[in-house]
Amino acid sequence: MNTPVVDNIRLLAAAQQAGRTLPRLSDQQIQTVLNAIADETQLQTAFILSENQKDLNRMDSNNPKYDRLKLTVERINGIIGDMRSVAQLPSPFGRILMENVRPNGLKIKKVSVPFGLIGIIYEARPNVSFDVFSLCFKSGNACVLKGGSDAEYSNCAITGIIRGVLEKHHIDPAVCTLLPSTREATAELLHAVEYVDLIIPRGSKSLIDFVHANATVPVIETGAGICHTYFDVEGDTEKARVIVFNAKTRRVSVCNSLDCLIIHQNRINDLPEICSGLATKKVIIYADEAAYRTLKNRYPTDLLQPATDESFGTEFLDYKMSVRTVADKEEALAHITRYSSKHSEAIITENTATIAWFQQTVDAACVYSNASTAFSDGAQFGLGAEIGISTQKLHARGPMALPELCSYKWIIEGVGQTRA
Repeated sequence: MNTPVVDNIRLLAAAQQAGRTLPRLSDQQIQTVLNAIADETQLQTAFILSENQKDLNRMDSNNPKYDRLKLTVERINGIIGDMRSVAQLPSPFGRILMENVRPNGLKIKKVSVPFGLIGIIYEARPNVSFDVFSLCFKSGNACVLKGGSDAEYSNCAITGIIRGVLEKHHIDPAVCTLLPSTREATAELLHAVEYVDLIIPRGSKSLIDFVHANATVPVIETGAGICHTYFDVEGDTEKARVIVFNAKTRRVSVCNSLDCLIIHQNRINDLPEICSGLATKKVIIYADEAAYRTLKNRYPTDLLQPATDESFGTEFLDYKMSVRTVADKEEALAHITRYSSKHSEAIITENTATIAWFQQTVDAACVYSNASTAFSDGAQFGLGAEIGISTQKLHARGPMALPELCSYKWIIEGVGQTRA
């Protein structure tokens, strides 16, 4: 696709101006528009898929990004369902977070307000275009989307549908602005402090690190998931088998997929059973010495490799997984502490005291016991959808949805008070 030269600063200024009109809309108007976009998306499914296929045709199907890029009828139906869920959720805008009356009679309220204009930089994830817009619109924010060239046809089709419905409802379509997929547009967005209130990157660790290192606009880090599951000495083997299989193979290209299985040395003989299903999906296992000895001749030879230093602390985003053997839970914790991206960590054990210890000591946005890390998702948490999974601690942590897209301001009402 040949991208024409555009004035990106003009686009940002127009998006900022359009966003200032959103708080005037009623929640009913917002709900009506989101449902109308869901209806139009349903009608335009064939068109979206045809544009998405143009993007897919330009990418090697063996590329780990291919699965993220690919849209299907089922996935579009899921997107539509998420959009309708967001439409029905209570608006976070205007909530009174705190209020009191001071001894001098001043009435003070802390009220949630939209950020204003939120910029999203993302890679080959066209579903993000829908998720971001629906969450921003519901919370009273305009959004600027900066997708990658890999998904250019898909993103143009999606934002075209959204903007068409906005125009029909007499809403400035600039509240959903798609920037060109150029490096120049990225650079201008990262430094648009006069226009953009917040930037949220969605994608690989390298993308997130680049945005964090170069932006002068405030950034919330999201996405990079180096996820571990620890099989404790008191773990249930059958639970481990199904949890590990699901966490690793459900969708390997997403940030909540399993990268490293940690196993207690006294349960090492259970490892072949735990990993048995992975062979059906041709998962390559990078095993440490003890795990390699145990899996040898009990896991396909062409899928079993000795672990190296690079096998740990790697977000594979592929049908690959490392295995680390530990002497006890403290060693498991040390491994997680060293290599975790603070996204999602899990333990499999029947010991409730060990579960409580794990929950209290592991430093991550999402901490699981006896469940798959694949559940780290805004929709799965009942949030409607998500704008990203924050791996930092400032402002927001974990799946970010409507409440996290609001800041707040103080409202002070007086009757003539002055300060001595």
